[in-house]
Amino acid sequence: MPFLPVPPPCKLFCAQHAWSLALKSSTKVNVLITGESGTGKEWVAKAIHQSSPRKQHPFITVNCAALPETLAESLLFGHRKGSFTGADQAQTGLIAAADSGTLFLDEIGELPLNLQAKLLRFLESGEILPLGEVHPRRVDVRVLAATHRNLERESQAGKFRPDLYYRLNVMPIELLALRERPEDIELLSQHFLNIFSKQHQLAKASLTRDAVKTLQQYAWPGNVRELKNTCERLSILLAGQVIAKANLPQQLHSSVSTNLSRLTLPAEGVNLDALERDLLQQALEKSQQNKTQAARLLGISRDALNYRLKKYLLA
Repeated sequence: MPFLPVPPPCKLFCAQHAWSLALKSSTKVNVLITGESGTGKEWVAKAIHQSSPRKQHPFITVNCAALPETLAESLLFGHRKGSFTGADQAQTGLIAAADSGTLFLDEIGELPLNLQAKLLRFLESGEILPLGEVHPRRVDVRVLAATHRNLERESQAGKFRPDLYYRLNVMPIELLALRERPEDIELLSQHFLNIFSKQHQLAKASLTRDAVKTLQQYAWPGNVRELKNTCERLSILLAGQVIAKANLPQQLHSSVSTNLSRLTLPAEGVNLDALERDLLQQALEKSQQNKTQAARLLGISRDALNYRLKKYLLA
């Protein structure tokens, strides 16, 4: 599928990230983009590249989770002809292919530890040493990385090199889950319906207010990717029509019904402050003190979580 343009301004590029996005676009500083799967990490990486002086040069994406273990080093750094069995010709690695441009390392948390050391050396020196070569080669590459993992915790557990984590995390961008920014769903839906109507050469569909409200109440476990796929299906099946709540897939209605179920207030009442404090503590325990995950469990933003933690002296 061709690259979809970045959606219109919304919380995906909210105010707290706008300044950093502009800064990152004009510098070579490393960027670490974090967030759940499907939140749009590659979109952000492409947006940074496209608004930078490197936009006329290559944007090379590497899915670290899909690198074959036996060929990973060769694929990243390249090799000389005859450097190993089966190396019938020299190969330019993906890092060198991104020379003068941008290298996007998706799912960087899946990179094997031995390659993490070699990547760290490249980030520190700006040089690569292809397999079988004696002299290193200098390349000018900007590195953007993304992960759905908590690399700080992974590094503490010995599953990710702490020195590489700090080298990559010079300028972090954290993308909120779609359920944490329901106000963006209408903008994104309109954007996707417009894009897919053009892509499939069909009349554009639109959404009623009730349909938008239903979309906003859904939890979207697949985040923006799931919303995009839903909009593509709707744009094909209901081309040129006004999409009502009843036209939406059944799982969206089922989720809303579940989410709207109410707790029963005891006859003797509750201590609301004590209840909120207890829920905050439970969320922190379930998320192993990860505030982003705790906020997701409670259905609030990280800023709202921090406010409540300070309120109850839990920060």
